[in-house]
Amino acid sequence: MHGEPQKEFPVGGEIVAFKRKMAPRREALKSAFADVKDFVSRAAEKIQADNAAGRPTIPEIQFADIRNGTVSDAAIANIHRTGCAIVRGVFPESQAREWFDEVGNYLEVNDYEAKEVAKRSLDKYFSTLTASKPQIFNVYWSKPQVRARQDEKLVATRAFLDRLWVNYDGIFDPDLQCTYADRVRRRQPGDKTLGLSPHMDAGTVERWIDPGYQGVYAEVFSGHWRNYNPFDARHRLETREIPSPAVASVFRTYQGWTALTRQGPKDGTLRVIPIAEGISYVLLRALQDDVPEDDLCGAAPGRALGVRPEWHPEMIAGTVSIPEVMPGDTVWWHTDICHSVADEHAGKEYASVIYIGSAPDCAKNRAYLPGQKAAFLAGKSPPDFAAMDLEVDFKGRATEADLSNLGRRQLGF
Repeated sequence: MHGEPQKEFPVGGEIVAFKRKMAPRREALKSAFADVKDFVSRAAEKIQADNAAGRPTIPEIQFADIRNGTVSDAAIANIHRTGCAIVRGVFPESQAREWFDEVGNYLEVNDYEAKEVAKRSLDKYFSTLTASKPQIFNVYWSKPQVRARQDEKLVATRAFLDRLWVNYDGIFDPDLQCTYADRVRRRQPGDKTLGLSPHMDAGTVERWIDPGYQGVYAEVFSGHWRNYNPFDARHRLETREIPSPAVASVFRTYQGWTALTRQGPKDGTLRVIPIAEGISYVLLRALQDDVPEDDLCGAAPGRALGVRPEWHPEMIAGTVSIPEVMPGDTVWWHTDICHSVADEHAGKEYASVIYIGSAPDCAKNRAYLPGQKAAFLAGKSPPDFAAMDLEVDFKGRATEADLSNLGRRQLGF
């Protein structure tokens, strides 16, 4: 499936059909959008006021509080409100720095750059980027990546965050992860090539026209967006994404990464719009009268869902950079949170992370494991990613012998 040319999915007719089905609710959807627009505008104003005053805009908790069961109710409420969290000190700083060096050595010894250039045309996800040197590295099976994913401290962090969801009984198990192998970012100081505009992952037009997503967002589409809970697990496994190298086929409660280096607002790193209800604004905006009948504010199948200044100015106004994080800190954002990457890395050192989100054990995620397990054993790219298969003959690649018992379970052994 991966590595095939991008197929075209004509969806104009389905969009028109969905909008016509919504037509009897036009007035309700209009007043719902006016309400959510006001809500998002106020939230964005508060975010910017807090940011200007040096108050945190993204909730921060200490891993020690997760381990000791002492995370405050206020912190939990803030995660529910913003859809984001920084968990500090998951890994010792010294270990994260060692991993950074080890990944660098793995790339160098195996002549990554020369091999990557030959296959770059296969990776369409970052196709608009023109980096002469890679900043996102298509490696999945270095020993630090494998060790981090199966580490008990990361398991505890993800279990805590997954328990902030509701109605997950019988849908997913917050105490067991399925590995979802992803890549590494090593952004060089001065790099201006990796900027990613504001977007949401995990489906674009599907969010309106797929019956599973219609179940997830039923309260929004009925005009009662305030009854919608972004952390409700019901219907989340019923969604069907249009297959594409840009779309995850697993269910992630959160996207996330683990910092291997110090990085902050000027270092070309993550920016987020920390408004958990922002998705309601985006969904309702596309159903207003000024949007053409066969259009959803520019959403296109097989791409990330763009949040654009011309359609979504009230929400874009809430964008902030993550604060300074240290090696071993982790950053998390809910699957429906809008995020971007700053255009320029103006810092003095590499800004490096291992991408590790939360993909709790569930039927949808288990279905992904056999293909990923085969990729791991062969050193190939996982099924959701472009088939660059760069690590097949890499020296020092993680093998089955590097898996703990937990790592084996997470990978479906």
